[in-house]
Amino acid sequence: MTIAIGFEGSANKLGIGIVRDGVVLSNVRTTYITPPGQGFLPRDTAKHHRENIIDILRRSLKEANIKPQDIDCVCYTKGPGMGAPLVSVAVVARTVAQLWRKPMVAVNHCIGHIEMGRLVTGAVNPTVLYVSGGNTQVIAYLERRYRIFGETIDIAVGNCLDRFARVLKLSNDPSPGYNIEQMAKRGKKLIELPYTVKGMDVSFSGILSYIESMAPKLLESGECTPEDLCFSLQETVFAMLIETTERAMAHCGSGEVLIVGGVGCNKRLQEMMGVMAKERGAKLYATDERFCIDNGVMIAQAGWEMFRSGCVTPLEETTCTQRYRTDEVEVTWRDDS
Repeated sequence: MTIAIGFEGSANKLGIGIVRDGVVLSNVRTTYITPPGQGFLPRDTAKHHRENIIDILRRSLKEANIKPQDIDCVCYTKGPGMGAPLVSVAVVARTVAQLWRKPMVAVNHCIGHIEMGRLVTGAVNPTVLYVSGGNTQVIAYLERRYRIFGETIDIAVGNCLDRFARVLKLSNDPSPGYNIEQMAKRGKKLIELPYTVKGMDVSFSGILSYIESMAPKLLESGECTPEDLCFSLQETVFAMLIETTERAMAHCGSGEVLIVGGVGCNKRLQEMMGVMAKERGAKLYATDERFCIDNGVMIAQAGWEMFRSGCVTPLEETTCTQRYRTDEVEVTWRDDS
């Protein structure tokens, strides 16, 4: 029996979770929410994490009904993410590991999402669409690596949606992407927007610039509503993602597709992906907001897998990095056969 605790704070979500041999014991999270029209700055986000992390840690241990001595390893997000928030959480993880005299495991944030998705859904070897505020990648596993087949060449899809939500002055509670999704459900008119797929890669900065500049004119003239704009943006960017994911599935001969990351909660994205998967005779796997949105238990699960395969991070190497690619990590815990 192995118990792992995971610390996550790479962006505006702060989470601590505990797993025991594939069973989630606790998953406690808090979100730094800014006023409408504003994003979150690294310095202020790190301050939020520092102010809340002890309370979140206490709640996580209480929910799991375990004591520090029961824990086998302390896992934390090494990257990718925002520098100041990453470091603020890593310092606490490093401190408790020394206080509790437990080994540490440095976890790649993206792989945390993948391993949590595999655990929750039961997907065996899926093509993965990883979509969040900071990352957009199409991934498949081969020979001890999660290989990136395609990705954004500029901003992430979640960042594109969030930034357009600021243009419309939508609330950041619970998240700008969620509020765009709700508005899009009421949209009726599809506005033509730039569609940029370059091979296996996608680009969102052009579509964002276009809709940002056109929105005031379209709304003022009465040509469309804010709901129509949200609907049009979602439909366009999701179609781009489905296209590249399907191409990767065809290349790999994959019969499974898994959506992970914060944008993966979006029901319309899941619906569109489900149509594509059905046409291919494949199966779609997706999770809800408990495990899609950044959380500590995904770091615990990935760290649990790593720890059981013999991966431990020396204390002097428990650093953070804002750039840490998914395919940099050797996947020692999966059986290629």
